[in-house]
Amino acid sequence: MPSTSIRKFEYDPDTRVLSVWFVASGRQYEFLDVPPETYADFKTAFAKGRYFNDRIRNHFAFRPVASSDSSGSC
Repeated sequence: MPSTSIRKFEYDPDTRVLSVWFVASGRQYEFLDVPPETYADFKTAFAKGRYFNDRIRNHFAFRPVASSDSSGSC
């Protein structure tokens, strides 16, 4: 899945949450209530960034995921 904007993505069909990691920011976001058909189309899309911008961004609620790299626990 080479993409200049999306580093990787995962989908949980039980919760219908699509997790997307972006190249530029390195951040992860979870997109909520994404239908399995949308994920299947995204997975097979030739241009992942274009599909994401056209069919996912601004179409589903999302939340940023805090990075676990900066954990202050001992």
